[in-house]
Amino acid sequence: MRSFFSSLIALMLFVTAWSQDSTGGLSGGWKTSAVKASDGVYEISFSATVKPGWKIYAPNQVLLEQPTTSLKLSDSSIQVKGFTTGGTPVGEKSPIFENTTVQLYGQEATWKATLQFKGDAPDKLQGILYYTYGRNDEFYPSTSAEFTVSLPGGVASSTRIFIPTIDIDHPYDPSCGDDIKKDSSLFSIFLLGFLGGLIALITPCVFPMIPLTVSFFTKGAENKKKGTRNAFIYGFFIFLIYVLLTVPFHIAGKTSPDIFNNISTNVWLNLIFFAIFIVFAISFFGYFEIALPSGIANKMGSKNGAGNLAGIFFMALTLAIVSFSCTGPILGSLLAGVANGGAWPLTAGAAGFGLALGLPFALFALFPQWLHSIPKSGGWLTDVKVVLGFIELALAVKFLANADNVKQWGILKREVFIGLWVIIGALIVLYLIGRIHFSHSSPVKKFSKIRIAFIVVFTAVTLYLVPGLTNTKWARLSLISGFPPPVCYSVYKQPVNCDKPLLDYEVALALAKKENKPVLIDFTGWACVNCRRMEEKVWTVPAIQELMHNDFILVSLYVDERTQLPAAQRTVYKAQNGSEKSIVQVGDKWSAFQIDNFHATSQPQYAIISPDEKAMVKTKGYTHEPEEFKAWLECGLRAFKKYSAEK
Repeated sequence: MRSFFSSLIALMLFVTAWSQDSTGGLSGGWKTSAVKASDGVYEISFSATVKPGWKIYAPNQVLLEQPTTSLKLSDSSIQVKGFTTGGTPVGEKSPIFENTTVQLYGQEATWKATLQFKGDAPDKLQGILYYTYGRNDEFYPSTSAEFTVSLPGGVASSTRIFIPTIDIDHPYDPSCGDDIKKDSSLFSIFLLGFLGGLIALITPCVFPMIPLTVSFFTKGAENKKKGTRNAFIYGFFIFLIYVLLTVPFHIAGKTSPDIFNNISTNVWLNLIFFAIFIVFAISFFGYFEIALPSGIANKMGSKNGAGNLAGIFFMALTLAIVSFSCTGPILGSLLAGVANGGAWPLTAGAAGFGLALGLPFALFALFPQWLHSIPKSGGWLTDVKVVLGFIELALAVKFLANADNVKQWGILKREVFIGLWVIIGALIVLYLIGRIHFSHSSPVKKFSKIRIAFIVVFTAVTLYLVPGLTNTKWARLSLISGFPPPVCYSVYKQPVNCDKPLLDYEVALALAKKENKPVLIDFTGWACVNCRRMEEKVWTVPAIQELMHNDFILVSLYVDERTQLPAAQRTVYKAQNGSEKSIVQVGDKWSAFQIDNFHATSQPQYAIISPDEKAMVKTKGYTHEPEEFKAWLECGLRAFKKYSAEK
């Protein structure tokens, strides 16, 4: 594992330091244009000026088993019939390829690609040009360049995103709904982070460090007062480090408002978390140790010292890094769970976590006699480590389920997910009663009160999950609503408790006009925990269910839906803030629709509009109170009836 981490860090440093030519060998970028050759057939021209000393490899060559030029288009149904070279590529013998003659452009690179469309061609085509460039013995294949080109005679996108009549800042009745995200939600996330930090304190990576570090400050300083001060600063730096981790997200959020939703629902990121948690779990089971590469550990250690602020900061940073194998899964689960709420929930969670982790070092320095009352490190820490390993397996299943829900692979449907959690819960109980052993665990000689309490808790949780495997009304498992996949994502052909809403805004709007009902928009996501909680604990209240089904046209818009839009519906959308966004997938459309019309990026968010697209009331966010949501629905319905009567 050490060699793995060393290689990984070396690779990161190499990528960071790589600066041979950030422009891809070009003076400026690629210029694109298109002409219509015949019905459904277009010729796309690519041209660029080559920087002095560099060469662009002409198309229609295969080097190192890679084509020198290729296209990736927004619609896979579009056929690329081939490339036609233009200009005057020159043949040269390349020392890189054993003096094989290759075709190169030295000044102006030009060629054409012929495309065949099956249906209507869009008015704008998006894609990525992969080209190859180099000089002397340098060779850079598959260099990407994104492009957007207008197609003469193409069909303009039918996608509507910004709708001026939806003025959510001035709804017909502004008396109900949410103005801004409630401060209490940030405070609850802070408390959740604080709880996570307290759990991290009793992990084997952190707990033994408390008496050692406090003793180092109090006994190694010139006087007690200075030692106590340094310990306080040390604790503050731990808190500060975790807060600083979230600063880049504040910067990124200003650049791209929907970045947090993309982070929390990104398939590859969830798969990476899944793999990391599996590795950590195996490590906690004692099969190997995860440690920092010795070179980094030595460099960090050389900065340590209690005599100055820089030394204390590096001591705090060393603790944060060394303890990551224990704290990372806890903090990662917390931050991934609140990521789509924006940067401030991330900061609130990290602040709570850092405060809980740093506070004991300050308190024990202030009251050193307390050190004698904390339990000594021993076999109980091994038990904590193993149990955390099983919990990390459960969290790994959750991250895999997130990716599966977004892509709809059908791997982890609701009952399979719950079944895996039942197995993990049973394994925890078997370990705690001594029926399962690991190489580094001690035999269970007696059952302490704490061990018995944990056995009871995990047994109760496991038994509670069992009805979730059935196709009955008891399968909802309301206490953990939001964590398993939706009830409709089931192995059963006709799952109980499943009522699927409309998924297209235009279809819902047409139905609303036909039935003269307001549209209830539900901005949601496949990987949204709070969305599932609303659907399973609030929507199912009979009075709310009756309102939603009888008096509204409900439409659920999934902002993380990865289904590709037809070519004629794809476009480059210029948002109200001036930024441009490629609308390629269904989720891209609904995400932009939510941001520009309803000024939010988090889910769930609910809106009520009339059939002629006027906002009736302010929007509503997540609430665990059914009566609050019911009152908002009733207010929106009253506003619609009054609005209709005045028309």
